[in-house]
Amino acid sequence: MPESPAPATEPTEPASALRFRAARHADLARVVELIADDAVAAARTGTYGPAHEAAFDAIEASANDELVVAELDGEVVGVMQLTFVPGISRNGATRLLVEAVRVDTRLRSQGLGRALMEHAHARGRERGCTLAQLTSDKQRPDAHRFYRSLGYAQSHEGFKLPL
Repeated sequence: MPESPAPATEPTEPASALRFRAARHADLARVVELIADDAVAAARTGTYGPAHEAAFDAIEASANDELVVAELDGEVVGVMQLTFVPGISRNGATRLLVEAVRVDTRLRSQGLGRALMEHAHARGRERGCTLAQLTSDKQRPDAHRFYRSLGYAQSHEGFKLPL
């Protein structure tokens, strides 16, 4: 995945200086730190370790997965995982699944999350996706407002079962 600048925004906003790139192994500890940086995710994410290394290797080896980081002044300040899911339904549509979207808590509400999602949507279009989808924990009302502001509809109920 080539590095790309963030979509144009006001020059004074941090989002205008974001750069997106594929995560590298050296970023993994920071990625885990970002993902686990709230009460909802901390317990289920755990602390950096072998399971994260194995997951990173699997994502990196997959043609349908991307772990994307956002850098600001050389620091990783955001992350998301993109999965491109080919399917039979919706006339053989490929879906963009967006997971683990996180922005450094110090930089929230400054347009970085919107820039991350715009980048995700652009990647989905580049890969021929016709639909973007995501899940968000019910304990995240601020995130739900954010996704609705991007045009996402809460059209389905999600179900999960630990295996």
